[in-house]
Amino acid sequence: MNESVFDPQAQIGNPDLKIIASLERLSEGFRVLLWEKAKVLGISPIQIQILIFIQFHGDEKCKVSTLAQEFCLTKPTVSEAVKSLEQKGLIERQTEITDTRSHTIHLTEAGKSVFAQTASFANPMLGSIAKIPSAEKGILLEQLLGVVSQLQDAGIIGAQRMCFNCAHYRSGQGSHRHFCQLLDAPLKLAELRVDCPEHEAVAG
Repeated sequence: MNESVFDPQAQIGNPDLKIIASLERLSEGFRVLLWEKAKVLGISPIQIQILIFIQFHGDEKCKVSTLAQEFCLTKPTVSEAVKSLEQKGLIERQTEITDTRSHTIHLTEAGKSVFAQTASFANPMLGSIAKIPSAEKGILLEQLLGVVSQLQDAGIIGAQRMCFNCAHYRSGQGSHRHFCQLLDAPLKLAELRVDCPEHEAVAG
């Protein structure tokens, strides 16, 4: 396949290319909103994402190495962002008791204040999503999770903590389309998770 996804002529009659191009436009909207918030607060977009991630995840995920995997960045890049946040007084590092070479990252009170100003940066997108009928939202979520899962399998994006790549997840369990063995219950489309605290990676 030699045609570009972004070639309008190639897109004619090709829904695959149109879908990819549409997803790129959505990604652009996300970046614009993130940059607008970053300019107001005087911190970088990745620093905003780090603050938000730390607020919603436990100590085991709030380390430089884990953050690098989460955002598909190098450890030096994340280390520099973390160092800048620390210098601004927005985060603090705590040495782990079991390993003095390892540190977990926590928000300071100032960091929590900045987080509160940044956490809703993507909310302007909600208005458009709200217009989609509820039944169609479930289908859209299912399809998007499927695409994300395949991108992970192809090594294009990092590991995700969603239902489709979880050791507890089963597809087509009896009469159920989606089933969680941890909950021992079927999952409705709206119950599929993008970032699950109980996620367990599939072995191997």
